[in-house]
Amino acid sequence: MTKAAYNVQDVINTTPMGVKRWSVVVLCFIIALLDGFDTQSIAFIGPAIAEDFGLQATDMTWVITASTVGMCAGAMTLGTFGDRIGRKKTILLALILFGVFSLAGAFAQTLEQIVVLRFLIGLGMGGATPALLALTAEFSPKARRGTFMTLVLLGLPGGALLGGLVAAAWLPVMGWRGIFLVGGVLPLALLLVCLKFLPESPVFLATKRTPAAQAEARRIMEAISGKLVDPEAELVTGDKKEERSSIAALFSARYRMVTIAVFATYLLNWIAWYLLLLWMPTALKTLGLAASQAAMGTVTVNGAFILFAIPLSILLPKVNARKLLLAMFGAGVLIALGLGMAGSNFALVFILIGLAGFGIGGQQLALNYLIANAYPTQLRATATGWGIGIGRLGSIVGSALGGLILTSLGASGYFMALAVPLVLAGVATLMVRSSAASAAVASSPTMPLENEPAR
Repeated sequence: MTKAAYNVQDVINTTPMGVKRWSVVVLCFIIALLDGFDTQSIAFIGPAIAEDFGLQATDMTWVITASTVGMCAGAMTLGTFGDRIGRKKTILLALILFGVFSLAGAFAQTLEQIVVLRFLIGLGMGGATPALLALTAEFSPKARRGTFMTLVLLGLPGGALLGGLVAAAWLPVMGWRGIFLVGGVLPLALLLVCLKFLPESPVFLATKRTPAAQAEARRIMEAISGKLVDPEAELVTGDKKEERSSIAALFSARYRMVTIAVFATYLLNWIAWYLLLLWMPTALKTLGLAASQAAMGTVTVNGAFILFAIPLSILLPKVNARKLLLAMFGAGVLIALGLGMAGSNFALVFILIGLAGFGIGGQQLALNYLIANAYPTQLRATATGWGIGIGRLGSIVGSALGGLILTSLGASGYFMALAVPLVLAGVATLMVRSSAASAAVASSPTMPLENEPAR
């Protein structure tokens, strides 16, 4: 006799958000806050470490780059654990990694030790984000999934902003080792909370055919829906695995040029964004600000990013994403040039840094909509995932270039250099329209490009 099917995802989509599901979103947001704090902490404390060890800006390149390399490696390795061992276990492992190694950083005695520890911290941070997003998505109703995932993602700049405030207030008192301690104690404390209150994804559990996984999924679904689940029912999700060929399809003759253009846009924008985020405090200190005041630059740009994210999330579904991106890149170029010419006029510098949250950072949100315009439905998820992966490579390049640029060109030259990847990203964005149009014509000569007005 065939067992009755109980579709976990359908129940989640049709059941109102309750306390248990809201608690998952809130916990994921808080973990992202700590993730953002640790990601950006090296930018806050980098100048203090350099001073303590008697280093120049270029000597800090590997320290600042190490966590970014670790994040990229973590996303590609630990990030895949979520589909193997579960979302919760992966998140717990990530918390252990960047908690323990951040604590160890407080006792580092050599620059080499800090580089290794920052890489290991990055492994945890890089592995956490995919699992956080997957868990959030699988506890969210389909109609509001994007909203909740955006909320969790905003925890990253929110954590960077929080870290800047902590650094500004506590760095003069407790030094850079104290900031490492804070970055270690908080995730380990949160680890205990997650062990008790963070559930595994019932969608993930439903894909497992073991009696233990099915029984756990039933308990979670009963808590979510407030209704008993037939113990004889088979839990299913209705999801279909993506075809492996979809990755190859990104580079098929039809989409090859648009893929190159989109990936180039991701790469170049992330170069500019991380070049700004990770080296701005050092540049501001070079211009004459104290380390605690220089940390406020990161607070400003991340706070502005969060503020701009709200209207952007409302505006983006209603406008041509490509045109908006071109305007944002144009604004970013002007902001970079303005920062280069502002010198030590710190009132103007901080105004422009705030605007950089739109003109250099805001593209992080808009790029996903660029893909929505450039690809058909069956390729969008794959293109988005690969685009973010390429972007992480850009973050490594940006973080590695900062020290060299600062030493060679000074603070003004560093800020002006931000314009170079932004100009190139604008050129790549221009290529997306013509490449995507060619792909659309090849697919169906009589139809306009999806989400673009007919011309």
